[in-house]
Amino acid sequence: MKLFRHGLPGSEKPGMIDASGALRDLSGVVADIAGTTLTPDSMARLAALDPASLPLVPDGRRLAPCVGGVGNVIGIGLNYADHAAEAGLKPPGQPIVFNKHGGSISGPNDEVWLPPGSLKMDWEVELGVVMGAKAWHVDEADALSCVAGYCLVNDVSERAYQMELEGQWVKGKSYPTHCPLGPWLVTPDELGDPQDVELWLDVNGVRRQTGNTRTMIFGVAHLISYLSRFMALQPGDVIATGTPPGVGMGHKPPLYLKAGDVMTLGASGLGEQRQNVVLSPAPG
Repeated sequence: MKLFRHGLPGSEKPGMIDASGALRDLSGVVADIAGTTLTPDSMARLAALDPASLPLVPDGRRLAPCVGGVGNVIGIGLNYADHAAEAGLKPPGQPIVFNKHGGSISGPNDEVWLPPGSLKMDWEVELGVVMGAKAWHVDEADALSCVAGYCLVNDVSERAYQMELEGQWVKGKSYPTHCPLGPWLVTPDELGDPQDVELWLDVNGVRRQTGNTRTMIFGVAHLISYLSRFMALQPGDVIATGTPPGVGMGHKPPLYLKAGDVMTLGASGLGEQRQNVVLSPAPG
């Protein structure tokens, strides 16, 4: 099952993809793809629907972030050994955990804003994990049963904010539009093994990142179990599981995004995103 959200910011509606790939509107069935809609019982009811019986989504409708009402976006740093090597850092012995502010979430094809004066904005294609059940002190063997689905994430990062200012990484991870999610929320039965997902990202048509989740240092089940020792993960929480090599700061010399650049990225089974980089609008 593939779920999505559509409509303008602030008025998004839920949707489902039918067997032919057509986009169907779910707003007569559930209020949103969020919170309790993502619990196992609710997802089972959605899976029992005949998508062809639902109204079609009008052509040209904006694809919104595939999950609404996200309580927490949790990022995992340096989770691919080859990415750690390109950053000149030792692979971690435990997951590196950081947060992205919820206000950074945007749609899969929305513009990405370049902060004023930014010279080091970077790209990071990632597998996103969307929780469907509360996970608190959960064993690794049971961790995947808490997952509602998976999605594509671009963990856009301002490296100067992240690495050159004192404090935590959250400052370099949380600018508005710096967490595109979607286009689809893909249920575990449809995706298959989360440790065998191909990832790629292009900038201006040039391939910059390729990888596969099989080379993660810490797999999805381990990450969920590990995080659940420190926090009670809730339905709708998103875990961005780390990025493979090829990020801008890993190039010699480094390559960073500028206004006018175009990012395209995708993952096997999870669809594709496309974002134009534009100067950030004035606050307000």
